[in-house]
Amino acid sequence: MGTESELLSPFGKIDDLDQDDYRVAAYEVFFTACRSSPGFGGKSALTYYSSSDGRGDEHGSSPGSQAKTPGVGMAVTSRVKKALGLKMLKRSPSSRRSSSCGSNPLSPSWAGSSPKMSSTLPSSPVARLRRPMTSAEIMRQQMRVTEPSDNRLRKTLMRTLVGQMGRRAETIILPLELLRHLKPSEFNDAQEYHQWQKRQLKILEAGLLLHPSIPLEKSDPFAAKFQDIIHSCEAKAIDTGKNSEAMRTLCNSVVSLAWRSPDGSTTDVCHWADGYPLNVQIYKALLSSVFDLKEETMVLDEVDELLELMKKAWSTLGINRSVHNLCFTWVLFQQYVATGQVEQDLLGASLAMLTEVAIDAKRVDRDPVYVQMLANVLTAIKKWSEKRLLDYHVCFDRENIGVMESILPLVFSATKILEEDIPCYVSVAQEKEGEVADESTGNRVDCYIRSSLKNAFAKMLVNGRNLEDKDGGMLTKLASETEELAWKEKDIFSDVLKKWHPIAAGVAAVTLHTCYGTLLKQYLTDASSFKNETVLVLQRAGKLEKALVQMAVEDSVECEDGGKAIVREMVPFEVDSIIVKLLKQWIQERLKTGKEHLQRAKETETWNPMSKTEPYAHSVVDLISFAREVVNNFFQIPVNVSQNLVCDLVEGLEHLFRDYITFAASCGSKQSYIPTLPPLTRCNLDSKFRKLWKRAACSVGVDDPNDGLFNEGHNPRPSTSRGTQRLYIRLNTLHYLLSQLQSLEKSLCLSPKITPSPNSRFGNRRPPGSSYFEHNRSAIQVASQHVLEVAAYRLIFLDSNSFFYRSLYVGDVTNARIKPALRILKQNLTLMCAMITDRAQALALKEVMKASFEVYLTVLLAGGSSRTFSRTDHPMIEEDLHSLKRVFCTCGEGLIDEDMVEKESQIVEGVVALMGLSTEQLVEDFSTVARETSGIGVVSDRQKLPMPPTTGRWNRSDPNTILRVLCYRNDPAANHFLKRTFQLAKRRGSI
Repeated sequence: MGTESELLSPFGKIDDLDQDDYRVAAYEVFFTACRSSPGFGGKSALTYYSSSDGRGDEHGSSPGSQAKTPGVGMAVTSRVKKALGLKMLKRSPSSRRSSSCGSNPLSPSWAGSSPKMSSTLPSSPVARLRRPMTSAEIMRQQMRVTEPSDNRLRKTLMRTLVGQMGRRAETIILPLELLRHLKPSEFNDAQEYHQWQKRQLKILEAGLLLHPSIPLEKSDPFAAKFQDIIHSCEAKAIDTGKNSEAMRTLCNSVVSLAWRSPDGSTTDVCHWADGYPLNVQIYKALLSSVFDLKEETMVLDEVDELLELMKKAWSTLGINRSVHNLCFTWVLFQQYVATGQVEQDLLGASLAMLTEVAIDAKRVDRDPVYVQMLANVLTAIKKWSEKRLLDYHVCFDRENIGVMESILPLVFSATKILEEDIPCYVSVAQEKEGEVADESTGNRVDCYIRSSLKNAFAKMLVNGRNLEDKDGGMLTKLASETEELAWKEKDIFSDVLKKWHPIAAGVAAVTLHTCYGTLLKQYLTDASSFKNETVLVLQRAGKLEKALVQMAVEDSVECEDGGKAIVREMVPFEVDSIIVKLLKQWIQERLKTGKEHLQRAKETETWNPMSKTEPYAHSVVDLISFAREVVNNFFQIPVNVSQNLVCDLVEGLEHLFRDYITFAASCGSKQSYIPTLPPLTRCNLDSKFRKLWKRAACSVGVDDPNDGLFNEGHNPRPSTSRGTQRLYIRLNTLHYLLSQLQSLEKSLCLSPKITPSPNSRFGNRRPPGSSYFEHNRSAIQVASQHVLEVAAYRLIFLDSNSFFYRSLYVGDVTNARIKPALRILKQNLTLMCAMITDRAQALALKEVMKASFEVYLTVLLAGGSSRTFSRTDHPMIEEDLHSLKRVFCTCGEGLIDEDMVEKESQIVEGVVALMGLSTEQLVEDFSTVARETSGIGVVSDRQKLPMPPTTGRWNRSDPNTILRVLCYRNDPAANHFLKRTFQLAKRRGSI
């Protein structure tokens, strides 16, 4: 709440004079002007002489200037108080009684008074004990004038007016008369007299030299002499005796200065106290006496009579009704502030007086000094009031909201007068800081609302707030406090402000929305990372925004646009979009971390199993753990997430998994393990090398050197290499990933926080059987198939090379049968089934079977120069193929059924069947198929058959396959056909 010190006087300050000086001077002027009135020493009724310059009661009556009331003593009723809306005092009339003429220290002592001045005394002793106080006594009591001071004033007037009882007050230079007639002996001591004398001279100095009503020339000799006397009085009191030269000089100077006229002509009025601001300061002190000494917020019931008496001092002080109305307005307002702003009636009285001031302000004959006074008084009232209105949440509450209701019209009335009747006020106000210079009342109220709410919001911010709040707890609390402030605004203040602004609550909502929005934006900008607390802050902000928007809309229902304009001022928090943006950012940050995990896996993965019970790579466990943690953390965020966001997360994880799947499947190709096909040649029958080898074998009695490759005992060790075993781990890793994707999908599907999105990849409701990771599942299937093929071909063509391709049927069929290779194959299959996960064993066996059939065909059709076959070898080869097929039929517990084996072995069986045909039949079949394939029809003896291309897709009807059977047929007819038809070279002797 404000204090009196905050209310600066609009009348300026005069050096060396204080309020006590003005108060004493006011009483002296007042008593002198009313000296002939009943109660002041006169016998007759009130007699009032208006000054000739027209500064009397020429404007009629007003609430602050009551018409003349007959009689002396207490007023029964007060028309002034009724007009101003002021309550009557509750004290009984007998409470303001004079018990005795001299017993009360504030009552005048009539001892030694003249008969004229004591003529109003009651004659009865009883009446003297119980008589009502006169106006003179009331004024002396109200203005706290001591009995000695009052006696000295009375004596001075008595001596001054001897023989001049009809002399007008405005012709008396009262301080000069006091200096002339009062001697040091009439004071307690010399110091008191000196101080009193200096005060009287200071009053004269202010009225004649510093602030004269008629401008004073700097070279005026009387002014210089008077100034010298004032300076001489600073050290000691001047001699005021009849023979004192200083007194004669003082009298001459003061009289000459006071009786000047504007044009130099003679005048009948002296000017010693009518200069501004001395006159207003004295009159203001006089008006202040209308407030009760015990109850300072109350105006005396006798105010009508007292104001009427005060009018008698107008001529001396140069006061007219306009100045009186302005001063009385100020005094009422100042008293309200000085008494702690507890009496709302004083504000109402000030507003009532402003109505009179507004009328006065419209007069065309306004004095420039009055205009300046008017501007100063109204500006002071406006500033003080607006300071509270600009922070009304601090200054007002439910208990004193009525005060705010009174201040608002007071401010607007003052502002209206300033803007309409003070020249250039608007432009000057706009240049000054701290003033509200909006043109309309609504705009000013708009400013009050915004300013006060901003201050209230800032105060909430200071109370228990940490600007470095990273977790958002302060913002969440502040949102609740802001909402409470909004409802307080609507509940307490909006109804009052709505009288002056159509959408007061709407403006309040916009202001709070802006304040909190600014803070929220700063918080989001400073947030280093996305946290669950951030979502809580945003959700609370969204709730606040909805409440404020609702408040604005409800307040704007009666507006033409339904409140659209005020709502448009609210820059949306965009909570939902920010949450989505932050969630996407969170997803991207996690996926970036996932890529870093994946890169480290690529750099460090060795494809060794984690343990015997966990036959998969460590990197896939890390990846799945990371993905599961991301999904769990995602759903721990305290907000429902849309299907689209889930899809964003899934797609990001899918990219990670796809990269990992590609990495796991990066193990080369099966083609790298298939040997290069040797060139086609024709057999060289009974080559020198074979003849020598057979002869040596017979003479020495040793077996075929190829037999040594298989003589490793009955239980040979598996030939599976470390590289092939790592391929098994890759395969297990892919299957582990596949199984964990199901777990992740379950977590996603069962989350209750997912809300449908109209444009989701899966639609509003995910179709039954669909998968979040369906692309990864397909990729794993493809990758697993690739790894299986590579592993199978590596196992057969590389790891088992010495038992299959390098040994089988080398030299001749009889001495290089398939049985030793099958023992190794069984051991390798056993190891493979032990290492590979159950779900992949059947597919793995199938791929090994395909590779085995492939290597068997390669031995038969591209075995190189160390192999030759005859038609008689066919039964043994057919038997070996049957043995190979039995290995897969009997491996495991029905992992591969016989139908599958038969299906996959059809091509091999077709080729083996070719080897049982005669050479002539082979030549005929080849010629027929070759012609059909090349489309050349019947071939004449001279026309050669074309060389069929090697496609690698061997089968019984393929010409290249039949040709290869002929190339490896150890037969003269075959040799002759190949030489005649294709000029194939003889093969060199080798094993």
